[in-house]
Amino acid sequence: MADFYPEARKRFPALNHSSQVFFDNAGGSQTLDTVIESIREYLSHQNVQLGASYAVGRRATASYTRAFADAADFIKANVDEVVFGPSTTQLLRNLSWTLRFKPGDEIVISAIDHEANVAPWVDLAERQGLDVKWWRPKDALDPELHPLDLAPLLSARTRLVCCTHASNLLGTVTDVRAIADLAHGVGALLCVDGVAYAPHRLVNVRELGVDFYVFSWYKVYGPHVATLYASWAAQTQMRSLGHFFNAHTSLADKMGLAGGSYELCQSVSAVVSYLGDREYGSWSAMEDHEEALTEALLGYLREVPGITIYGKRGVQAARLPIVSFTVDGWNSRELVEAIEKRSNYGLRWGAFYSNRLVRETLLLKDDGVVRVSLAHYNTMEEVLGLIKVLKEVLPQSSE
Repeated sequence: MADFYPEARKRFPALNHSSQVFFDNAGGSQTLDTVIESIREYLSHQNVQLGASYAVGRRATASYTRAFADAADFIKANVDEVVFGPSTTQLLRNLSWTLRFKPGDEIVISAIDHEANVAPWVDLAERQGLDVKWWRPKDALDPELHPLDLAPLLSARTRLVCCTHASNLLGTVTDVRAIADLAHGVGALLCVDGVAYAPHRLVNVRELGVDFYVFSWYKVYGPHVATLYASWAAQTQMRSLGHFFNAHTSLADKMGLAGGSYELCQSVSAVVSYLGDREYGSWSAMEDHEEALTEALLGYLREVPGITIYGKRGVQAARLPIVSFTVDGWNSRELVEAIEKRSNYGLRWGAFYSNRLVRETLLLKDDGVVRVSLAHYNTMEEVLGLIKVLKEVLPQSSE
């Protein structure tokens, strides 16, 4: 299969000015050229406080306001249902301070999520005297958040369910729609972490039926900011964190907290243009390309004695291009360092803030897994090159 839209690589300066091969995209993607230019342009010509009536102030406000509309459109939300923040971690922590439940109420928390969607809710439970029910997958090698495992955890006292749309370590996709239906069936809210999902698949919050959805733009080829969605209905259950003399109507009113970094937020429009206007090709072509890359890597890993793949062992609809594995007799850190000594490949080892998943479910040590996370601008040549290096480092895998 030919590499997906080779022109896409030209849109990412880091790919053209460095010999580094970037296989740590789940930790942060490379940045689109028009995003970089947008930030430079804003700081050079529009770097003023928002809301002013003079000409430059009006332009700056227009750029910032347009970014809200574009971010909302990107996930099929209304503009008054989104807010920017410095990170997914911070937005979820802030969200937890807007919700009020009663002592004895229950919340269900996924045990395999990134800690960003765990710690705020554990803390909320401690503050408000809530009971926590942990949603733990049964399969230690292929942990998955099955709706059938959620159902017994729900009750008339369940107020909130928290889970990931896709694991940042396993690449496994969750059936969010089915979970939303179950949660809403008992009157609970659903909060979904979409950070690992959004770079690879279209997000439609209406079709998903979520109450809260959050993701980070720096993993979707953009700036280091994040967006939180809260449905209009869910916002009626939130208190505002804003100043008392300001409006409390929109989500930005409630959680904007004086706004994000304006130059970064306004550059989100460039990402939406790239993805939404199909400057890169098409979503289906991108998915096909990423699946081909993933299957090439998985196909090699499946055949090597002593390698354990975590998550789905083959490409399917419920798997993203995030591949994690361990090798018998190797510390994950030492294996990554051995790869780095022989090549220009950038990949990672560890738990990736999914420490509960790594230690409690996968039952691994603190060196965790080796993770290879791909993006649409990666090539088959790069994947085959990594396989070649692995064959050199792991002689038993050589043909």
